[in-house]
Order: sequence, then C-alpha cells, then structure tokens
Amino acid sequence: MEWTAPAIILDIRPHGEGGVIATLLTEEHGRHAGLAKGGASRGQSALWQPGNLVEARWVARLPEQLGALSAELVHPAAALAMEDPLALAALRSACAVAESALPEREAHPRIFHGLVAFIATLARGTELALPDLVRWEAELLADLGYGLDFSACAVTGSREDLAFVSPRSARAVSSAGAGEWRERLLPLPAFLLGQGPSGPLDWAAGLRLTGHFLARDVYGVHNRGLPAARDLLTDRVAGLAA
Repeated sequence: MEWTAPAIILDIRPHGEGGVIATLLTEEHGRHAGLAKGGASRGQSALWQPGNLVEARWVARLPEQLGALSAELVHPAAALAMEDPLALAALRSACAVAESALPEREAHPRIFHGLVAFIATLARGTELALPDLVRWEAELLADLGYGLDFSACAVTGSREDLAFVSPRSARAVSSAGAGEWRERLLPLPAFLLGQGPSGPLDWAAGLRLTGHFLARDVYGVHNRGLPAARDLLTDRVAGLAA
C-alpha cells in the first residue's frame, strides 16, 4: 500500500529513538498518521512541524497498518510564524482543531483546501488570516454536519441586518428579531457575511461563535473540551480586543 500527496502536518509525537508519529491532512486520504523515522533528528526536526506544507509519501504492507512516512518541505509555515506569537497561535489552533475534530482517513477536500488557503494567507499577514480561520472553522462545522445558517433571520425571516446567532439553533437573528433576547445570543461578525473589514473585536466574536458550536457539537458529544491551542488563540485575540 502506498500513496504520495500534498499534505499539511497537523501533529507530531515522539516515538522510539529519534522517530515521530506524524498526523497529516491530505485531500484524498483525510487525516492520516504514519511513522517518520528520524523525524526528531537535527536534520529533520524543522520539516516535521505542525502547519508545514509538504509532499508526503506513505508506505505500508497492509492498509490498516500505521505505515512509514517520508516528506519533502513545500512551505515552512511553522518557521515563518515563529516571529509572530499571534500567527503561531493561529496556526497551531487550526492544526489542533483539524487533528482532533476530523475523523481518521476520511476525505474532507473542502477542509483541506480551506486550511491550505488559510496558511497561504497567514504568510501575508495575521490580520488577513484570522477571518479566514473563523470561516474555515465554520466550513468544518458544516462538513461534519453542524452547519451555521446565515441565510435569514430565524425570527422575522428577513435577510437584512443579521447581527446575532442563536446558540441553540445555529440560525442567524436580525437586530429587530433579537428583542429582549439579544443578551443571550451570540454576536455575528459582519465578515462572516462577507461585509466590510474586520478587527480584533470581530475576530474575538467569530472565535466565540464557532467555538461555541465546536465545543457543543463536535467535542461535547465525546465529553472533550476544545484543544488547548484553540483556547490559547481565543485568549490572545481577546487580549487584543480588550
């Protein structure tokens, strides 16, 4: 059994003497793990870092085996993000969510391409990439069957002035429809509707929105919390917004 494909490194764990078990995300093979011999060595450690884009090769005798991984670096996203704590937090959060939320060896091409696009945007600027990260999390929710509905107000049916999301139904609510319940609703940042620029307050609102449904629908059903890297990103963005 063998395949070669572009991949994103999501996670690495030490294994044996100098090896790592790496988890990758590919378009066709989904979230897929393998053993990279020598992956923790001085010569390879920079390659096997979460967030890096690689050309990966996986080989095994049987499909159910862990298999062996090798790779060539395509884009050193981890090294590029090291100088910006917020960029590094965003990159690690995205990788941690993909690694822990996606089922093993199940193709999710839209999520793969969305994560590649986010990593490419991150190289141009963190302020550009954070809205992409929130949109990517919303796409992940949809791919897993928990899509958010921003098509119209759940109360009035209006498509105008959508400003909130119901934490129960995941449907948008307009300012007029919110009424006395607005304090119990989740703010809907305009960038998720494709409207206007965004800043730290909008990013914080977006992360709170997608984080609520990730915690409830993806992690909560397995009695797990959000990944620590996701919580760290939320704290960093909240600090900027404050």
